[in-house]
Amino acid sequence: MARIPDAFIDDLLARTDIVEVIGTRVPLKKQGKEYSARCPFHDERSPSFTVSPTKQFYHCFGCGVHGTAISFLMNYDRLEFLDAVDELAKRAGMEVPRDTQQRNENGDTRDVYAALEAAAKFFHRQLAGSDKARSYLDGRAVDAETRERFAIGYAPDGYSALKDALGTDERRMKLLDRAGLFSKSDNGRVYDKFRDRVMFPIHDRRGRVIAFGGRVLDPEDSPKYLNSPETALFHKGRELYGMWQVRQANSKIERLIVVEGYMDVVALFQHGVTQAVATLGTATTPDHAELLFRNAPDVYFCFDGDAAGRRAATRAMESVLPRMKDGRQAFFLFLPDGEDPDTLVRHEGASGFDARLRQATPLSEFFFAELSADVNLSTLDGKARLAERAKPMLAQIPDGAFGDLMKQRLTEITGVGARASAPQTHVPMQRPRPTGTAPAPKQSLVRSAIALLLQRPSLAAEIPIPLRFTALEQPGVGLLADMLQLVQERPEITTGGLIDHFADREEHAALQKLASHTIPGDEASWRKALSDAIAQLEQMTIKQRVEALNTRIRDAGSMSALSPEEREELRSLQLQAGAVRASGS
Repeated sequence: MARIPDAFIDDLLARTDIVEVIGTRVPLKKQGKEYSARCPFHDERSPSFTVSPTKQFYHCFGCGVHGTAISFLMNYDRLEFLDAVDELAKRAGMEVPRDTQQRNENGDTRDVYAALEAAAKFFHRQLAGSDKARSYLDGRAVDAETRERFAIGYAPDGYSALKDALGTDERRMKLLDRAGLFSKSDNGRVYDKFRDRVMFPIHDRRGRVIAFGGRVLDPEDSPKYLNSPETALFHKGRELYGMWQVRQANSKIERLIVVEGYMDVVALFQHGVTQAVATLGTATTPDHAELLFRNAPDVYFCFDGDAAGRRAATRAMESVLPRMKDGRQAFFLFLPDGEDPDTLVRHEGASGFDARLRQATPLSEFFFAELSADVNLSTLDGKARLAERAKPMLAQIPDGAFGDLMKQRLTEITGVGARASAPQTHVPMQRPRPTGTAPAPKQSLVRSAIALLLQRPSLAAEIPIPLRFTALEQPGVGLLADMLQLVQERPEITTGGLIDHFADREEHAALQKLASHTIPGDEASWRKALSDAIAQLEQMTIKQRVEALNTRIRDAGSMSALSPEEREELRSLQLQAGAVRASGS
């Protein structure tokens, strides 16, 4: 897929009123130049969520969520990036630029979606004419409303029912083949992939059919469940069955319950538990974990209580640990032998199933129980083994209270990380600070300049390029230079766009915090402060270079240590430094 130009994204965000976008979804209250609300992404009693119209940026001081109007739509409306861009472009009366190749690809993709929708309707119609398929669903107590909600269908027996019904057009045949609905024998014969199966359409997050799952009616047949193969539209490690239905049934998703089968999802929905989704024949992946937490703060994994179920739970735990930001919770519910969510909810109802969920094992408890299952914690060796296993996994947890508490718990169990506590007989008195000494160092020039840029990126427009201070040996110099360069290349970029651009850098969290603060003054004072800061950094660079050259002369005891070019450079730099001192005196 062709990439949308950065300049278009910058222009789109510059034309978008982030207050209007968020205000139609979250009640905002004006506070000075900004707006505040209770955060829509985590539960809180007092407002810590702020929206800045000047920075076109939102930030929550509670859970740390932040971003632009695009990321807000992705997180709140649960849109994909391109869908969020399209939504804002429509509001702004802009057309998203797409080259010829992408337009052709989009056209082909729309046709594949249409072919899959036609197949789903064909299967759904066939259900009405199949006594054994309807008998199977009757036996599982699936009512008519639920069959419609999930568009459940039936793939007739035989090798060419779908092919004969929809494949008369050669182009559609090719599209259905691309969508994974046909198979080919060794002699080249094309036949229906799904035959004599109850069919479950798999929808994407916009409600479009992207694949199918089919369950056998004859218990002697195998495999019991058959999914569409991976295609350009369908990646089983990124999709969850039932997610579309969950979003349609819940205006706000408080929790998601991950089960293993289509029928588990269907049965839970029918009995009023409308937050169930299922993986598609694969273990929980990191993409699944990201999708789950993007939609709900609490995630419950329901697995069999046998060894296979414990292994599946461990895989899920490994996938969610790196995504356990503060405010998120994960739980594990292990089912009794011979039971699954389908049978439990039919026997116990929604209230009984909810009661089981309330007794689910928290991630923290499962983590330490699972890692120490074969460890003797009464010995030092066992404690050391647990620490060795746990430390690299705990290191994946994002910074925050949860990660701190998990590390604290490891210390409580093993003693690893605890400080040695010896009795202190003498506590030396601190020497009083001389009168007039500053209580704390001032904010560095680099940090000040970055904070000003985040306040108003357009301030960089008058900073001369190239930048000499990039040679300065100070923390943050490289980041500041990259930010100045980026703004000059993309003059319409917003604060949120700046932060998003550097999301992969280790300074991202610091940028986020700096952007959330307001600097007193107006644009003119900010511009002068930035210009002064850059000028001082340039002078510090000159001084650093002069000192380096003079050091080489002293070490060698002669000017011959420098090349003719370096001697000329030294004279020039000394003249520049002298001129600056004269102007400042």
